[in-house]
Amino acid sequence: MRVNQITERIIGATIEVHRALGPGLLESAYEECLCRELTLQGVSFDRQRPLPIEYKGLRLDCGYRLDLLVENEVVVEIKAVENVLPIHEAQLLTYLKLGNWKVGLLINFNVPVLKQGIKRMVLGLEECQ
Repeated sequence: MRVNQITERIIGATIEVHRALGPGLLESAYEECLCRELTLQGVSFDRQRPLPIEYKGLRLDCGYRLDLLVENEVVVEIKAVENVLPIHEAQLLTYLKLGNWKVGLLINFNVPVLKQGIKRMVLGLEECQ
C-alpha cells in the first residue's frame, strides 16, 4: 500500500471510531478501538512499539513508545486533549526522525468533528489534512 492510501485508511478508521464514541474519553480507549477498527479492515499495525534512542553510538532504551505504526510506514500519535500544542507536533516529528519514517498522523479525538483533530505531518514538511 502506498503512504497516501495508508493514511486514508487510518483516517477512515479514526472517523469511524469517533462517530461511534464521540469526544471525552481517555486516549487508551480510543487507541484500543482504533486498533479494533484497523484489524476489522485488514490493516496491519504495531501497537505501543518501542522506540529506542541512538546517541553517538549508544542505544538508549528510554521507554518511548509509538502509539501505532501502521503498515510499517505511518506513525500514529493519539491524543485526547483540549488543544493540540506545539510540543505534541514536535513529539511526532521527533518520532519520525528517530525511526526514519516519513509520514505521521497526530489524531486528537477530543474535538466535536474529528476532521478538526487530524494533522498529517511529513518529515521536513507539515501539512494539515
